[in-house]
Amino acid sequence: MSSHATAAHRPVHSIGFTLGVIALCVAVGATGLAYIIDAVGRAARRADSASVVVRTLGETPLTIPAAWLASDPGDDSSFARQIDLAISIPIGAEGAPRRIDVTLTQRSRVRPSASLLDGVYLHQFQPAQLSGPVGLIGKPLEARDGYENETVWYDPINPSPFVAKCSAPIADGQPGRCLRTVYLGPGIAAVYGFDDDVLVNWKKFDAELHPLLAKIGAL
Repeated sequence: MSSHATAAHRPVHSIGFTLGVIALCVAVGATGLAYIIDAVGRAARRADSASVVVRTLGETPLTIPAAWLASDPGDDSSFARQIDLAISIPIGAEGAPRRIDVTLTQRSRVRPSASLLDGVYLHQFQPAQLSGPVGLIGKPLEARDGYENETVWYDPINPSPFVAKCSAPIADGQPGRCLRTVYLGPGIAAVYGFDDDVLVNWKKFDAELHPLLAKIGAL
């Protein structure tokens, strides 16, 4: 009788023990999951804080996405005479993304391209006029004073015109390279470097790029 009673109770104890183990495993798993979620959250917060860097150009602090920096952010001082960026915007042919090299510097170190148009380039123009992007005039520069194989593209209508000086490709199949300098916010200038196929969307250049520069404090 006693042996039968003991045997009858064994399944009950076995089931209770199993349920207890399951409950313990669930509790441990939940605690572990909470630690994992917390660790992931803290890692994400650290990544967010590391995703931007602060550089001071002149008297202006700029908060810049680390991914935009053309050089290792750890190699730069927080105070800089110039800041080199690489920003991709959809400004190539048919809206293809193109890299724009942006050098932010102090205004006192450069002259804007629109000023160079009348003050320098105009006196170096060859008689020929090139056809190219709609709305721009292309004038080859005379092959002297370092302007060999260079062409100035400019908007002849706007009183503050778009102006870019572009060099011929250095090899077959390679794009030409263009430079354009503008003044941004107080004390800040930008020198843009880009492939010449960007000129097809020259009217969108500032509209695409300037809002991004405004977000970091350069405008």
